[in-house]
Formats: sequence, C-alpha cells, structure tokens
Amino acid sequence: MMGDSKVLRVGIGGLGAIGMAVAEALDAGIPGLELCAVSARDLARGRQRIAKFALQPAITSLAKLAEVSDVVVECAPAAVYDEIARPAIEAGRVFVTMSSGALLARADLIERAKITGSRIIVPSGGILGLDAIKAAAEGEIHSVTLVTRKPPKSLAGAPWLSDRGISVEGLTGATRVFSGSAREAAAAFPANANVAATLSLAGIGAERTQVEIWADPHARHNMQQVRVKSAAADFEIQLATHPLPDNPRTGSLTPKSLIATLRALTSHCTVGTL
Repeated sequence: MMGDSKVLRVGIGGLGAIGMAVAEALDAGIPGLELCAVSARDLARGRQRIAKFALQPAITSLAKLAEVSDVVVECAPAAVYDEIARPAIEAGRVFVTMSSGALLARADLIERAKITGSRIIVPSGGILGLDAIKAAAEGEIHSVTLVTRKPPKSLAGAPWLSDRGISVEGLTGATRVFSGSAREAAAAFPANANVAATLSLAGIGAERTQVEIWADPHARHNMQQVRVKSAAADFEIQLATHPLPDNPRTGSLTPKSLIATLRALTSHCTVGTL
C-alpha cells in the first residue's frame, strides 16, 4: 500500500481542533507520510486555514478523500461519519478514526473491512492503558468501569441531557448525569463518550463495559478513571487532560495521540501494541 515511493498519502476529513493539529504536524514533516488532501464542512474556510502550509494539499469532498489517499483520517462530526468511513473502507484504505462511538454503532464496517482489505485503526485518544486492557483481553477480563468527570459546559447539549430536560448550568457540586453501558453512553453523549467506546472495543465489549459520567463545576480538566479486574491483573488508571481551547469537549492529549498513531504507521520501531 505504500507504493514505490514508500510514502503514504494522508487525507484528513475535518479541520476542527483535532484535524488542524494533525494537518500542521504533517505539514511540518513526519517521515514516510505526506498530507495530500483535506476536507471540511466549509471548504472556503478550510482553504484559508491551510493557506500558509509549505505544501498545499488538495481541498476535496469527504467522499473523495479515499480516491486520492492511502490513509484516510476521520476527525469530523458523527453526522458525516459515513461520508468518510464507507468510501475509505470500500477502497481498501487505512482508515484512522477518532469517532470510535460512531464505529461502535456500525459493526458492519468492521466486517466489510475484512472483505475489502481495509484496516481500521482507533487511536487511544484521551485515555491510557489500552495496551494493558488488550493484553488482559487475551485471557479473561471480569469487569471494566470508566468514570468520567468533566466541566459542565463540555457536557451541555448532549442528547441524553436535552431529551430529559436536564440542565448542568448552575451546579454547585459534582453530579452524576449518566450511568450505563458503553454502548448507551456512546449514543447518549456522542461528543463525549469516545473514550468509553474505545475502551469497549479494546476490552470486553460495549455491553459489559460500564460507564459513569459526572458534571463537576470544580473540574478544570477532563478526568478519566478506569478500573479493570481480570485474571491477569487488576489495575486502576487516572488521567486528567487539559481541554482543547477550541473544543472543551476534547482533551489536549487526543490530537497528540492521533499524530503518534500516524507516525507509527511508517516507523521502524514501534513501542506498545498496534
């Protein structure tokens, strides 16, 4: 798939906070990778955002990214997920997706990738410990629990809250706003629950992975606590990430995780599981 030049062409779907950070890293230079195309909801604004890049990638529609790229990177809202994912998988591309919650709801894409030869990669994003969970899953995992604490403003507008008329404004203390499975969390908080979906894909599945989401007015970071009990090891992981200035629903570690994942595609030395 690397071709004669041994350079992978990368197309990015979405130029929000995450996509733009990745585009800038590729423009600065990552060995074995080149940014060949980008897409955004507002193509004119997307063109402006990359105007100062050293090498100007093509501006194209989401669906056409797969036509010109070896690697298609998804950093877009869930509403347009199929426009990026399905062409990439049908074309047999490497598909790197940040919206693991959307993937969780589309198990058919994984089955289709087995037929077309596509490879789907889910970066760790805003969570730690996936290597340990994947290793433990080679044996028996008894339970996986995720507790998420976020500033209320990063949860506002989530379907779960809107549908139930729940307001997170004016809270004076930490309040649990959700408890359920990872599958339920991904549907209830599509902009906040990718961590839950990623954990479930790495471990014991979306039904058995349990999730709590708390709105905490005293939180200044996105807080994630993962508790795992397994035959191989019991462990607990805590992580506090700074919210992205342009997108408080997302932690600052997330775009860096994606950049590290892309770098590993062509690295001659990889640490940790892929």
